[in-house]
Amino acid sequence: MRIQNKKILASILFVLISFVCAAQGGDPPPPMPPPPPGLPIDGFTTFALVVGAYLGIRKTIKNVRD
Repeated sequence: MRIQNKKILASILFVLISFVCAAQGGDPPPPMPPPPPGLPIDGFTTFALVVGAYLGIRKTIKNVRD
């Protein structure tokens, strides 16, 4: 093949590839489902704070005595 024929063939291939790439649009993906509802945090929060305060005060008093 001559160089001119190779250039023409390469040009035709690039044009055809660009048409193929443009033709692959398709439908957009379906929307994502909504996120699950969050869990409430108000169940044992007060209890955890009271227990944490009790243990912290107890440890502080114990360290002061020693």
